[in-house]
Amino acid sequence: MAEEDSEQQTQSDQQSQSANSLLYLHPSENLDAPLVSPVLDPTNYHSWSRSVVKTLSAKNKMEFIMGSHPCPAKNHPTYSAWQMCNNMVVSWLVHSVSTPIRQSIIWMNLAIYVWIDLKTRYSQGDLSRNFDLQSEVVSLNQGDLSVTKYFTKLRIIWDELDNFRPNPVCVCQTKFTCSVASIISQRKCED
Repeated sequence: MAEEDSEQQTQSDQQSQSANSLLYLHPSENLDAPLVSPVLDPTNYHSWSRSVVKTLSAKNKMEFIMGSHPCPAKNHPTYSAWQMCNNMVVSWLVHSVSTPIRQSIIWMNLAIYVWIDLKTRYSQGDLSRNFDLQSEVVSLNQGDLSVTKYFTKLRIIWDELDNFRPNPVCVCQTKFTCSVASIISQRKCED
């Protein structure tokens, strides 16, 4: 029995030391470092969350915010490594939000709960921001800007508008026999 436990622990240690494992933490990882910049504030959730997802994906830690690799039982050989990684992700998230937001999540223990809480509170479309963006598109003119710079400014605004109201999804047997394509096209024309 002791030999079997020792073998499981050895396998667990090897797994958490493999760079491909979601339980692997590089020695240079820092608990106090923000994961992304700028930090989350009440106005930038969509761009912030996109940056966090890309960064966590690069660090092979997406499972901690998606819940696809839940906490193992306390007696499982990977429990300690899982806890360490989860705590690291929670710390990254806590340090990647503004101070007022930080105070509301500091006591959460699981990365998935932090992620869901932030998403629930800040991902809702803000109608006044939507109006401001549409007004910005209408009032934007090329002026002295090059075509590339002008188009880049427009693209940034369009992308943010798309985040506030995602396109409907086609569920037809034959693609786009429903009205989804015309709805998307109409939205683009209105913007």
